Amino acid sequence: MFSRSFFRALRVNTFVFFFVLGASAASPASAKDRSDHFVASPQQQAMLNDIEQRTFRWFWDSANPDNGLIPDHYPGKSFSSIAAVGFGLTAYGVGVERGYIKREQAVDRTLATLRFFENAPENDSEDDATGYHGFFYHFLNMKTGKRHGRWTELSSVDTTLLLGGVLFSQSYYDRDTPKEKEIRQLADDIYRKVDWSWMQARAPLISMGWTPGGKFIPADWKGYCEGMMVYVFALGSPTHAVQPDAWKAWTSTNDLTWGTYQGQTFLGFAPMFGHQYSQTWIDFRGIRDDWNRKHDLDYFENSRRATISQRNYAIANPRNRTGYGANVWGLTASNGPGNFTVHGKDGDDAFEGYSARGAGLDYVRDDGTLAPTAVGGSIVFAPELVVPALAEMKQRYGKYIYNQYGFVDAFNPSFHIQTPLRTGKVVPELGWVDDEQLGIDQGPIVLMIENWRSDFVWKVMQKNPYVRKGLERAGFTGGWLDHHADAQNRAAATP
Repeated sequence: MFSRSFFRALRVNTFVFFFVLGASAASPASAKDRSDHFVASPQQQAMLNDIEQRTFRWFWDSANPDNGLIPDHYPGKSFSSIAAVGFGLTAYGVGVERGYIKREQAVDRTLATLRFFENAPENDSEDDATGYHGFFYHFLNMKTGKRHGRWTELSSVDTTLLLGGVLFSQSYYDRDTPKEKEIRQLADDIYRKVDWSWMQARAPLISMGWTPGGKFIPADWKGYCEGMMVYVFALGSPTHAVQPDAWKAWTSTNDLTWGTYQGQTFLGFAPMFGHQYSQTWIDFRGIRDDWNRKHDLDYFENSRRATISQRNYAIANPRNRTGYGANVWGLTASNGPGNFTVHGKDGDDAFEGYSARGAGLDYVRDDGTLAPTAVGGSIVFAPELVVPALAEMKQRYGKYIYNQYGFVDAFNPSFHIQTPLRTGKVVPELGWVDDEQLGIDQGPIVLMIENWRSDFVWKVMQKNPYVRKGLERAGFTGGWLDHHADAQNRAAATP
């Protein structure tokens, strides 16, 4: 049995060949104008301050300070998610910049984390390892740091999300102190050990993962999704890099989900996390690869259109879900009420537990479960739509869905079955409400809010030579890549 990143990444093979046109919020040009000029009100700024700080606190409070491991979900007992660790390492920098913690605190927590991963056992055993060939298991025991069960895979994408935090740490902690020097060296060592070419079971593509029993997962990262950053980091490696044909192979099926949906023309991926994860760390504004140049847009603009499309879907509400509207929307991978089927006069209605919900040309999966991360993690793409939506959901449902760590992972106003649940509870006035947050959903909220406010994470990652190299080997040009290159050339020419 593979863990959820494997299943959420698989595409539906039958694509939708008709276009569902909903109420369009705006044309692409007018929406872009509003995004460029949107200014949050003082009340909205105060709300964003509060969301950002509470969401940051989730990472700080939930981590094991001895080894830096961060749980998959919290509160409650949980295994660690290495992807959550990557988001957490990055969030610590936000905490420093915003004054939530002192730099020394972030340095110590980061050091504990990187020392753990540098020294963790790597071998091909079933139960006595944290990783192998530089990759790490998707889920780890919070205390021992070893593989959490034989059902969890050595994950290429979750290792990549961990490395997002590792490389962020390498570039952010730039002071000439013993501890910050050690952070930079540890980060470099961890990244250099990842054997990307070994993970190419069916080269030039990169496999989703490996298990000691089942060996390589019989699926590769191909087509637009969160796997984008897998290839950027694999191309940038100074030790075990893949070749540029890997990027061409990854993008070779993009046109299968290029089309018009809910009034927007874009490269589709139904759940919003696929648009958010790579762009949490990498600034794709103004930089283009061959596929972008062919379609005259960058991946950032593509995700802006996807965000508008999701909102338009909620306005159209073709499945007549409770509560959906212009300021209540957001489908992505998240918790849900559970696997239940309700038999009604209008037919059966199925509800799911953890599932990659979404709406797009590739598929529609909508059981009425909304995830605030789908909205909050998209603030950089369409702030004029996201900020009012966060305010509306907090105002309307905040009593039940907003707590000391910000928004709960998900809620479903369409679910009112009184039955034992795996997670959450049913509130008569609202419906199903989760009682925990997930690290991979908290991460995009806090980091994208900060990117929208200050470009902070993007600016730090722009300084990392491995990120730059990966993008350039993938064929990206323009934007900040050219600006940085020009600055370096001028500096080199200065006597």
